[in-house]
Amino acid sequence: MPKASPFLSLILLLLITIYIAHGAAGDAVGGDPWQEPEVAQQPAVVLAGEWQLLHQNTGVSAMHMQLLPGDYVLMFDRTDSGPSNISLDALSPCAAAATTALAGGGGAVDCTAHSVLLDLRSNALRPYPLATNPWCSSAALLPNGTLLQTGGFSNGDRIARLFSPSTGWVDLPSFLAVRRWYATDILLADGRVLILGGRRQFNFEFFPHDDAPPQPTLFPFLEETTDMDAEDNLYPFLHLLPDATVFVFANDRAVVFDPYNRAPLRRLPAIPGGVPRNYPSSGSSVLLPLRPDSPSHAEVLVCGGAPRGAYRLALRNGTFAPADRTCGRIAPTDANPVWVMEEMPLPRAMGDMVLLPTGDVLIVNGAAAGTAGWELGREPVTYPVLYKPDMQLGARFEVLAASTIPRMYHSSATLDTLGRVLVGGSNPHVGYVFDNVTYPTELSLEAFLPPYFDARLDGVRPRLVAAPAEVGYGEAAAVRFEVPGGAVSGGPEEVRVAAVAPAFATHSFGMNQRVVSLAVGTVAQLAAGLYEAQVAAPPSPSVAPPGYYLWFVLHAGVPSSAAWVRMRPLGAAT
Repeated sequence: MPKASPFLSLILLLLITIYIAHGAAGDAVGGDPWQEPEVAQQPAVVLAGEWQLLHQNTGVSAMHMQLLPGDYVLMFDRTDSGPSNISLDALSPCAAAATTALAGGGGAVDCTAHSVLLDLRSNALRPYPLATNPWCSSAALLPNGTLLQTGGFSNGDRIARLFSPSTGWVDLPSFLAVRRWYATDILLADGRVLILGGRRQFNFEFFPHDDAPPQPTLFPFLEETTDMDAEDNLYPFLHLLPDATVFVFANDRAVVFDPYNRAPLRRLPAIPGGVPRNYPSSGSSVLLPLRPDSPSHAEVLVCGGAPRGAYRLALRNGTFAPADRTCGRIAPTDANPVWVMEEMPLPRAMGDMVLLPTGDVLIVNGAAAGTAGWELGREPVTYPVLYKPDMQLGARFEVLAASTIPRMYHSSATLDTLGRVLVGGSNPHVGYVFDNVTYPTELSLEAFLPPYFDARLDGVRPRLVAAPAEVGYGEAAAVRFEVPGGAVSGGPEEVRVAAVAPAFATHSFGMNQRVVSLAVGTVAQLAAGLYEAQVAAPPSPSVAPPGYYLWFVLHAGVPSSAAWVRMRPLGAAT
């Protein structure tokens, strides 16, 4: 199919924008909360991308999602929303407890699972018992591949948990110095995890602890950025910068923070417009890909959110304010950072931003009106948008093919090993509700295939054959791949390798996701269609913290499936 003309693409974007804006305005003063949501008419032009349904019912609504080494995806929900739709194993301890309770005339015991593990290779689901409540919690993948998961609600608010497919969940009782609910975790260059914020917690701590008993360190910036009526600074956006400092964004402001000396280094300008970007206004943010030709330069992108006061309007008056459509981009490593503002084709709150191996950003899920919170969002935005950071300002956005499933509050999205984006969750209710509501609890799991899955690109699509299982900082590594056509299109300069750190996705933020482009040296042909590229591993743990990455080969801009490669911690034995 010939590529659509720029004029036709512009007309399409205008039509979609007019539809969304009209829908948001029409629902801005309440309306019937039980009416069926309007569904946009399919545009005349076929949009890029494709949706696949992987599971109609995973058993749990994926409030939290994490890709794990070995090609597993962990999805879990809160434990206090009532029974889920998937039972624990009949031999689990819960089953015995339920039998004992019934025999003794006691109340019912919940023997359903609130976490499931998806095996990407077989598409099979396995339930796991979850003892404490991880509602609105945070997490980071440790350098050894174990998931550290922290906080939550009620009996889980001071718990640290460890998860691996072989052990399941292991609780570390009372590990946290304070209660953590809506906090953010970030893996640091030295392999520790910084745990920052949470509701009414203007402080941070580390995993593992460096003092006993653990003591939190005050972080006044979080108190300064708290709105009295809605907070608007929960789940702060944290990004590790290539100089080992941390970018912290809360509400509409940012600082650069030195986690080792435990102090802010400098304040950055407030993002123009005054729109809060953190929960419950719930915009999203990513660290744009780091490049080998400028290893000390980093840029942060922040998109969407809800206007100040939107939470109060929706909660008290049933008025659902239109979501914001702006993005701000800033280079916090510059001497004098400034925000460069852009506009998305569609307004969006509660969207998820997912870094792709191409270096582009997929923006998916969310609503065009209202805010995060129980029943407080309207006008689902089912069209993903692709952001291309290397294009010129004004030409960076592309609207992609729509899903048929609204993904509202408590949705999640993450990149998988195949280069797909897994999309799940959506539950704007206190419990699981499937009938007589505008947006039912959603248990399905979809995969969105970005435009690079177009079959017309199969002739240049590389297949990764071999990559190192482990590599040290700055080391040379060989990556072998095949090209279907037999010859590298356009020469060796058309070959790139990207290392992608998998995200912990929840509440519109992918914690710890990052893309590091690797320096490619020679590309040698070993046989017909078989090539070996010599690449340089990331130069330091501040560019790529130790742990597991997805290495993708890109040929002519088209990525392969990925191999898992572990970045060896400094000082570790080879």
